[in-house]
Amino acid sequence: MSEQDEEDFAQDTLTQAIENQLEAGEPAFVQAVLNKLSLVGYERDAIIELMALVLADEIEVMLRDDRAFDLARFEQGLRALPQLPEQAR
Repeated sequence: MSEQDEEDFAQDTLTQAIENQLEAGEPAFVQAVLNKLSLVGYERDAIIELMALVLADEIEVMLRDDRAFDLARFEQGLRALPQLPEQAR
């Protein structure tokens, strides 16, 4: 698998994780952020991509710091959108 294939796979996996959260309605703040960004003119695909970047950032920090997933940090990152976390830029 090439590096590009791996990046595409990772992006698809993160995107699917966000879609799954939206479908399940959990955590509820994911839908709230989607609604907020939709109201200010962002397209759904762009919103999902931004959310996937925030999820990727949280996973990267989780692995780097050898800690559990921080749902509060993930929520904070999503609610800050369209501003991205420092690591995701």
